[in-house]
Amino acid sequence: MTETDPDPVTNLAKVRARLNAAAAEAGRAGERINIVVVSKTYGPDRIAPLLAAGHRIFGENRVQEAQSKWPALKAAYPGVELHLIGPLQTNKAKEAAALFDVIESLDRPKLARALAGAFDKQGRRPRLFVQINTGEEPQKAGVVPREADAFIAECRKTYEFEIEGLMCIPPADEPPAPHFALLAKIAARNGIENLSMGMSGDYEIAAQLGATHVRVGAAIMGARSSPIA
Repeated sequence: MTETDPDPVTNLAKVRARLNAAAAEAGRAGERINIVVVSKTYGPDRIAPLLAAGHRIFGENRVQEAQSKWPALKAAYPGVELHLIGPLQTNKAKEAAALFDVIESLDRPKLARALAGAFDKQGRRPRLFVQINTGEEPQKAGVVPREADAFIAECRKTYEFEIEGLMCIPPADEPPAPHFALLAKIAARNGIENLSMGMSGDYEIAAQLGATHVRVGAAIMGARSSPIA
């Protein structure tokens, strides 16, 4: 990946061009792949130019950080679609349900119960992706592949969740393609259309293997700043 330009709007255009080219090589329509700009650790002053330019899909890892900046940004820029892409603690389910439009990190029955309760109380139902731990890494969140079908079925039957997509984060020291292919296979057999896979270093590979959403941070936003409380 080339060094990013100081201007995130310019960087976004470059990422979009590369994404479209990679998708075209695989016979896919790149413009139909959503770029989730990962805005964790970046303040409103860095995010606002992208919003002003018309981009509306962003991702955050932490509920608390998102609460500190996104309510005001959402009020100022209608149509924002905010994704939670980091692990979600059950005690933050209520706050996450109130703020996020898409929760990509549903990964265990206890969290499903907490979200179902929050949805019922608030009358608001963010869209849901199940996170799959394709590398079965013990330190990483996500359902292991062999348990994915049962968990998806439980979410649908017990909580009447409409599971819109699957998400994965491949191991950093392994080629991502087999993990993206595995995610696509799990999605296909469960009738799930959306695949959130690919980040700054591998979104072009993800585009060729079926991604509908790529999560790109540093390649667009530049060097990370200190985390926001």
